[in-house]
Amino acid sequence: MKRFRRHGQESQRDRLKQELFAFNKTVEHGFPHQPSALGYSPSLKLLAIGTRSGAIKLYGSPGVEFMGLHDENAAVTQVHFMEYIFLHMWTLRGHNGLSELLEIGRFTLTGPPGVTRVTAVLAHSSGELLLLGTEGGHVFVVEVPGFRELEERNISLDQVSKHVEALQENPVDPDQVIIGYGRGLMVIWDLEKKLQLESVCWTEDGKYILSSHSDGSYCRWMVGGQDMNEEEKSDIPYGHFPCKAISKIVQLPTEEGPPFLLFSGGMPRASYGDRHCITVIHGKTHVALDFTSRIIDFFVIRDGPQRDPSALVVLVEEELVVIDLQTEGWPIIQTPYLVPLHSSAITCSHHVSTIPLKLWERILAAGKHQNPWPITGGQNLAPDPPQRDLLLTGHEDGTVRFWDASGVCLYPMYKLSTAGVFHTDADPNDNMNQGTEGEWPPFRKVGCFDPYSDDPRLGIQKIHLCKYSGYLTVAGTAGQILMLELNDEAAEQTVEAKVVDLLQGQEGFRWKGHTQLDIQEDPVMFPAGFQPFAVVQCQPPAVVTALTLHSEWKLIAFGTSHGFGLYDYQQKNSVLIKCTLNPSDQLAMEGPLSRVKSIKKSLRQSFRRIRRSRVSLRKQHVNTATKLQEANARLEAELAEMELAPVQRKIEARSSDDSFTGLVRTLYFADTFLSDSSHNTPSLWAGTNGGCVFAYMLRLPSVEHRADEPVTAQLSKEIQLMHRAPVVGIVVLDGHGAPLPEPLEVAHDLARAPDMQGSHHLLVVSEEQFKVFTLPKVSAKMKLKLTAVDGSRVRRVGMAWFGSSRTEDYGESGLLVLTNQGDVHVVSLPHVKMQVQYPCIRREDVSGIASCVFTKHGQGFYLISPSEFERFSLSTRCVVEPRCLVEAPLHSGCSNQHQSQPDGASSTHRYINLEVSLFSSCWCLLNTKVCCRAI
Repeated sequence: MKRFRRHGQESQRDRLKQELFAFNKTVEHGFPHQPSALGYSPSLKLLAIGTRSGAIKLYGSPGVEFMGLHDENAAVTQVHFMEYIFLHMWTLRGHNGLSELLEIGRFTLTGPPGVTRVTAVLAHSSGELLLLGTEGGHVFVVEVPGFRELEERNISLDQVSKHVEALQENPVDPDQVIIGYGRGLMVIWDLEKKLQLESVCWTEDGKYILSSHSDGSYCRWMVGGQDMNEEEKSDIPYGHFPCKAISKIVQLPTEEGPPFLLFSGGMPRASYGDRHCITVIHGKTHVALDFTSRIIDFFVIRDGPQRDPSALVVLVEEELVVIDLQTEGWPIIQTPYLVPLHSSAITCSHHVSTIPLKLWERILAAGKHQNPWPITGGQNLAPDPPQRDLLLTGHEDGTVRFWDASGVCLYPMYKLSTAGVFHTDADPNDNMNQGTEGEWPPFRKVGCFDPYSDDPRLGIQKIHLCKYSGYLTVAGTAGQILMLELNDEAAEQTVEAKVVDLLQGQEGFRWKGHTQLDIQEDPVMFPAGFQPFAVVQCQPPAVVTALTLHSEWKLIAFGTSHGFGLYDYQQKNSVLIKCTLNPSDQLAMEGPLSRVKSIKKSLRQSFRRIRRSRVSLRKQHVNTATKLQEANARLEAELAEMELAPVQRKIEARSSDDSFTGLVRTLYFADTFLSDSSHNTPSLWAGTNGGCVFAYMLRLPSVEHRADEPVTAQLSKEIQLMHRAPVVGIVVLDGHGAPLPEPLEVAHDLARAPDMQGSHHLLVVSEEQFKVFTLPKVSAKMKLKLTAVDGSRVRRVGMAWFGSSRTEDYGESGLLVLTNQGDVHVVSLPHVKMQVQYPCIRREDVSGIASCVFTKHGQGFYLISPSEFERFSLSTRCVVEPRCLVEAPLHSGCSNQHQSQPDGASSTHRYINLEVSLFSSCWCLLNTKVCCRAI
């Protein structure tokens, strides 16, 4: 008999869903993927970055961020700011007291691509004209307010160089001739070198022009009246051998002392042709800043029109580097945003909500102190975050990075390195950060992007932080599990190691993968911060696939493709070892690194030789980098295939002979009822890839005997799911149907004690369904099948609290679910009913799905590129997004001498509120199209 729900109840629940759930992609964290252009507005103090995919991103003070995306998938090649009134193309428009970035028009040059491809842009000082230089030699003049081409004012190539009037040979250098054209243009041409002009700039006093050239030289020309009278200075800074082109040159004066001269490129081609350098010369100080990837562009920030340069901002392909030019030694300024998350490849993520203030301050103190950030445009109007949240990322080089994820900026707080615990393949003499004294050119390595791990076995695979006790456990690629404790002082100590044989002596198995890392036997000096005091080494040294920590019981549980174990880190004893390996599963004995280890080791050695070499190996460098990226991709693909790859098929019973059935997917501690319904006991639960769930009853000594008596574990329950689908999550619900609180959460009065009077339930989440069992009998009570006809499989689950947007007094616990289709679901508890479903990630984006991590308050993060996290929210109450305002500057007056000038030129502004709108626009050059954003 069918049962019908009353219409009133259904509509009431629908209204409640609207108050609880709403899907929004809110902000992108990290460094833009494939940047292609850089711009800066001195008046607005805003930074603009364009990308190859047509995105334009604006940044000001921390928290002031805007993003726009052009319809065409075309690279942004140039970005320019200029000022004018009533722009009608792209605009940052005020709405409800905030600024919004909107596209409202565009301008396209018409004609053959060779003629109309824009190669240079000048925003005229009048604020009314835009000059566009093209590949065909023409200059188009565009009226800005109307955004129309002024054909009568265009400058054609024929007008400039219609016919040659004179030819003269240089009496000193016969290779040079001067060519005079009828329109007044004069060209000095070198018959042998055939030099190309790379860039030009005016000095601020207007008396000189600096030009840089393709042979690594630059010239300073004196301007007298209307004519170029003489070449004042010509220099090849890094001659006498052939040098690479100087692609950009800038000279800026100082109030007292010599000017700053900055240029990119110019390195000796044979010895340092593979370096990416910007040279800074100020008086007797000469430094060649050596960057980690190709230079896109740079600019210099000055505090005022006549002030000394204060900071150098450099955009390279993989990071943004800011250098303090006012402090001795020109130190690096840590960026509060645009941080290269992929400085070493991200291998895992872990989010911790509501960090206690004391722990927060201790982590901040362990990190580096930051200099003031020089880009300060706009106002951040977002309210202060209601809580302190941490995002921890594990990396291939064995580091764990702590990020402030409370607000719009993903701010770097602290970096932990685990490499010091082990002997690795790294060369201790391979220090490439600083050039040797007296070296020429005077190199100084800058930037943190370094994707080439010296030993991929260091890679961090799992992280678990207890925010109440300050204990941290991390696990790696070679079966290593480190236990760390926060220490405010540096300390020298020996790390105790415990080897755990997960095969338990079974015969017939031979590990074919990578070897374990060798632990340092001598005492190691660890800096302030998280310091390791114990290491558990799994044998075989396979990738750790599951990890959990219970700091109240002083226990950690870990699992690999061979089994799982339980370790008492107070007594430093092994409590439990369970082998889950299927006798027929030989693939589990082949480590994912075994196929690529040899090539990666040889590549690491090759890169060391390249970095030390003074011989240009540009082609070999590119090919080797490509091979390493392919090797990393194969490694990621094998790991994804082992535990994460989306498989699209209907629900059907899986064979027990399938590969990796013994791989441990999830581990869970719970204080619940296992033996009978009247006595609760600590327990450990483990779920495997073959659909098996193990439950162990734990016996913990009393507090006074905890240091002397051992912890014991006894198998109590074993569940085999009918379809043998991989178990991806285990949760115990108390008598009220609420998830059990975290360890120490009740002791710190941050959660109510669980209900131990009513019946507890066990929720087992497999890839195919959600099933609820009663405890302690473990009998099935209810289940929810995930639609499998379209290939949906559960990939990620997480518990979250959803508060009502209408009232502070109401909220619900829910289960967050991500499928291999990229959809996110919310499932209600304890009745496991589907509440909402939203498309979130493209189903083809396997890496994005594998990288997703949920928060306790209904948000999530996933990688949209190797260097960027996309943040999203499923909660109506907990939404982190930019809320900012940009007020446009207004000139205090206009005269012939002080006309409105484009950003990039010197001008004096003041801010004032007017009823008329004065905007500053951001021009984006997209191949043959010019788009404009007004602010």
